[in-house]
Amino acid sequence: MADKETPWDIAQAAETYNIERWGVGYFGVNAAGNVSVRPLQEQGAELDITKVVQEARDRGLTFPLLLRFQDLLRHRVQTLNEEFRAAIKESGYQGQYRGVFPIKVNQLREVVEEIVDAGAPYHYGIEVGSKPELFAALAMHQDNESLVICNGYKDPLFIQMALLGCKIGKTVVMVVEKLEELRAIIEVSESVGIKPYIGIRVRLQSKGAGKWATSGGENAKFGLSTSDLLQATELLKQHNLTDRFKLLHFHIGSQIPDIQTVKRAVREAARFYAKIWQLGFPLGYIDVGGGLGVDYDGSRTSLDSSMNYTLTEYTRDVVYNILEILNDEKVPHPNIVSESGRAIVAHHSVLIVDVLGVIEKTKVAKESSDITPTHKLVSDLLEIKQNLNKKNRREQFHDAVQIKEDTQSRFDLGLLDLTTKAQVEVLFWEIVEEVIHSYPNPKSMPVEVRNLLPSLGDQFLCNFSVFQSMLDHWALGQLFPIAPIHRLDERPQHHATLVDITCDSDGKISKFIDNEGVMSETLPLHTLNGNPYYLGIFLMGAYQDIMGDLHNLFGRVNEAHIFLDPDEESGFYIEETIPGNTIGQVLADVQYDTATIERALKSQIDAAIKADVLKPNEGMRLLESYEQGLKASTYLQF
Repeated sequence: MADKETPWDIAQAAETYNIERWGVGYFGVNAAGNVSVRPLQEQGAELDITKVVQEARDRGLTFPLLLRFQDLLRHRVQTLNEEFRAAIKESGYQGQYRGVFPIKVNQLREVVEEIVDAGAPYHYGIEVGSKPELFAALAMHQDNESLVICNGYKDPLFIQMALLGCKIGKTVVMVVEKLEELRAIIEVSESVGIKPYIGIRVRLQSKGAGKWATSGGENAKFGLSTSDLLQATELLKQHNLTDRFKLLHFHIGSQIPDIQTVKRAVREAARFYAKIWQLGFPLGYIDVGGGLGVDYDGSRTSLDSSMNYTLTEYTRDVVYNILEILNDEKVPHPNIVSESGRAIVAHHSVLIVDVLGVIEKTKVAKESSDITPTHKLVSDLLEIKQNLNKKNRREQFHDAVQIKEDTQSRFDLGLLDLTTKAQVEVLFWEIVEEVIHSYPNPKSMPVEVRNLLPSLGDQFLCNFSVFQSMLDHWALGQLFPIAPIHRLDERPQHHATLVDITCDSDGKISKFIDNEGVMSETLPLHTLNGNPYYLGIFLMGAYQDIMGDLHNLFGRVNEAHIFLDPDEESGFYIEETIPGNTIGQVLADVQYDTATIERALKSQIDAAIKADVLKPNEGMRLLESYEQGLKASTYLQF
C-alpha cells in the first residue's frame, strides 16, 4: 500500500495494484476510479468494466461472473502473427510462420471459434493432444492451408481420425512421441490406404525453466532420444515415407520466464533439423512448441509468474537463431510453427467476484477503551497502548509480544479465565495495528513487525471457489493480478487476504502481487460501505476454465462475451451469456439423478404428512422449494 503521506489519486491506485505493468496496454484505471479495458490497446475504445458488469447484471447474470473480451482475443492472435511476420521480413528468413493454437489451454467452443476466425488470414491452425480435442478440431478447422498438429499418445482411433483429416484435404500432422507410436501410425495408415503426415518430437538436452521445467531435458515424459530418432528415420525409409516426414518438434515447458532458455532450445532444435535434412528428409516445418510467457506479476523478470522478454524479442530470437544455424549448415529455411496458447488467451478473461463480508482482526463488540482490566496483564497492555508513540513503538511492541506469550502460557496451565484472555488478544492486535500504521510502508518496518502483517490482515469473504476458478493458484502457487474494479479514487484502508465460500482451509488467496511486481501476503482493499464491492481477478483465460474442480460441488460460473461496438452508446454489446451450472447439473455430474432425488424427498415428505408432522400444504411447499432450488446457482445469492 502507498505511503500515507503520499496523496492518493488514480495514478497512485494504478501503481499500487501494478495495473499498468501486468495490464500491458489492455487494462488501466479511468478518471472515474474504475478499472478499464482496451481490447485493442491504443487502436480501439476504452470500456469501463463496472458498466460491463452492470449490463451483465441487467441480463440476469449473478456472481461470480466471468467476462470474456472477444476483441482482445482476436488482437492477441493478430499481434502474435504480425510479430512473426515482422521478424521474418526483417531477417530475410525464407520460410513462413504457421502458428497453431493448443486447444488444451482453453477448449471452450466460443474461444476456439474466435481464434480460428481471427487467425484465418494468417493460416493459423490448431494443436490437439487427445482424441476429444482432435474430434473438435476436425470440425472447427476450415482452412486447408493451416495445420492441425496432433501431439500426445495415440491409439488406433486417434490415428484413423487424423488420417481422415488428411483424406479430406487437411494437413494433419501426427507428432511421434515414442518410437512404438510410429510403428502404430504406419500400421494403421497402411491398413486404410492413406499416407500420413508425420512429425517427430525430439528430446532436447536443453531444459525449460519455471514451474514446468520438467517438460524438457533427458528425463522428459515425451519425445525421442537421438538414438530413437535415428531408428525412426530408418523405419520411415523402409516404408517409403521419407517424403511424409514433415515436421520436427520440441517443447520445453509452459510459461518460460527466461529468454535464454528459449534461445538455447531453439538453437539445439535447429541443429537437429539440419542434421535430419542432411540425412535425406526434406521436412518443411520446425515446431518450437509452447512456452511463450505471460507477465502475470508485471515484474518483467525471470520469476516463475513473469517473463524477462517481450513478444517482439521472443519472435526475433526464434527466427534469427533458426536462421543462423541453418545458414551455417547450408539447409533451406523451414516454415516455423509455434504452439503459443497461454499468451493468446490469458488476457481476454476477467473473473468478477462480489465481497460478502469482512472478518476484521481488531473489530470486536467492545472497544478497548471500554475494557475494565481484570488482570495485571490487561492493565499492562492498556498502559502500552496509551503511551505508544513513534519513539518507543519498537520497545513497546516487544513488551506486548511478551505479554501475549505469557498470557497463552498461563491459559495453558489453567491460570487464566476466558475474559482475561479475550481482553489481552483484543488489546494486543490493536497495539500491533497502531505500530504497523505508524510506519509509512512495509519496507520501513522492522522484520518482526512486518511478519505480522499477514496475521493482522482482514479476511474478505468472496463469493467464488478457488478450486473451480483459480486451480493453478491452489495447486501451483500461480499468481494472478487482483484489484477492486471500482473505488480506485479512494485510498484503501485494509491489508487483506481473500477467502472463498468452500468448506476448505485451502480455499483462500494469501499471495498477491505488489506495486513492484513481487509477491505480497496481503492486498490493499477498501472498507465496505454498505454498497456492493467487486474485485477483479485478471489474466484468467489460460487453463483455469477447463481445469476447474467441483470441490464442494461449486460449478462453472456465469459468463458474458463482450464485443466492441462504436454504434452502441456504451461502446460495447454482450453477444452471448452462458449460465453457470445449477445445483441439479452438478449433482448429475456426480451421479445424482434429479428425478430420483426428488422422488426420494417426496416419499419422506409424504411419510411426514401421514405421521401428522407436516400439513399437506406445508409438504407441497417444501417439495416445490426443493425442486426450484435444484435450478438455482451453486453460488450464494442474496
